[in-house]
Amino acid sequence: MRKSTQLVRSRIAAKTTTTNGDAFAAPPVFAAPFHFSGDPSGAAYTYGRFHNPTWTSLEEAIAALESSDGIAATAYVFPSGMAACLAVLSSALRPGGVIALPANGYYTVRRLLERYFAPMGVETRLIPKDVGPRENILRGATLLWLETPTNPELDIWDIRAWSDAAHRAGALVAVDNTTATPLGQDALALGADYSVVSGTKALTGHSDLVLGHVAVSREDLAEQIHEWRTLSGSILGPMEAWLALRSLPSLPLRLERACANALAIASYLEGRRDRRGDVLRVLYPGLPSHPGHALAAAQMEHFGPVVSFALQSAERAESFIAKAALITDATSFGGISTSAERRARWGSDAVEPGLIRLSAGCEAIDDLLEDIEAALD
Repeated sequence: MRKSTQLVRSRIAAKTTTTNGDAFAAPPVFAAPFHFSGDPSGAAYTYGRFHNPTWTSLEEAIAALESSDGIAATAYVFPSGMAACLAVLSSALRPGGVIALPANGYYTVRRLLERYFAPMGVETRLIPKDVGPRENILRGATLLWLETPTNPELDIWDIRAWSDAAHRAGALVAVDNTTATPLGQDALALGADYSVVSGTKALTGHSDLVLGHVAVSREDLAEQIHEWRTLSGSILGPMEAWLALRSLPSLPLRLERACANALAIASYLEGRRDRRGDVLRVLYPGLPSHPGHALAAAQMEHFGPVVSFALQSAERAESFIAKAALITDATSFGGISTSAERRARWGSDAVEPGLIRLSAGCEAIDDLLEDIEAALD
């Protein structure tokens, strides 16, 4: 069964397990303790920090999405994308360990490593962009952390080549797969040991949830992630899990529309750059002009909903966002509504002041293009 069909059917019980009068989709289960007697190992559910039936349903749906031919994934949900990141980092790294990651990857992960892991004796090696797998980078590494496409400059990293090189060096590989989603890029099948996703973004897509997940295909890594969540109490509420489960079935439709809109917007901006010169550069892996386009086409099913482009100044970028009627000024991405922000306003990304990260939503593309043109004009 194809992944899109699995997602659409993920909330519906199999015919063989239902009787007349059963709810079409199971409601959320709110419980701290569960009824059980005797040996806890024989009980499906005992206590709310350990497990919850609504988590189980969501994790089974995500695991099916993360699985592929020859890869049987296990997934665990967390209360945010960064909580999912921390679960991997805390499980894999110990004092004396070494992590290698892109120098322009997600700022909060780099900040976490700098502020908390470095004082505990974990070395961070930042990999320059446009560098292929190198022995000196990976020698002695414990964990390779990739993000592809990166946020916000949308660089593409070769998951297969880097994973093969890291494994030869004895390192585990984690891929932040938030921008593409597991439907758009199969990180585990490409060789990663961990697929880490902020479900706050396109995975759930309605800009009303904060959550994350980690998916793995190795039993020992699954046990480590599960133990970290149980001991740390980094758990998702059942209502949030249910809302995420409600949102997942529309992912194929949302992603297809948003990615088509993103490509159309990127193509328009590139054309305007050539005609008018008021757009300085356009970054989108779906454009043939993108330096990572061929690699993205080889390892991604969709090019993602995010387009980054640079205008001449911070003032020009702020003016554009303010005057665009159909673009909401917001810091997240992957929602069903189009949003954008000037990334340099945070002071955390080494990008030009006029760089805009735009997240294409699911509006009619003609309306979006007309709005973008009017705002630029």
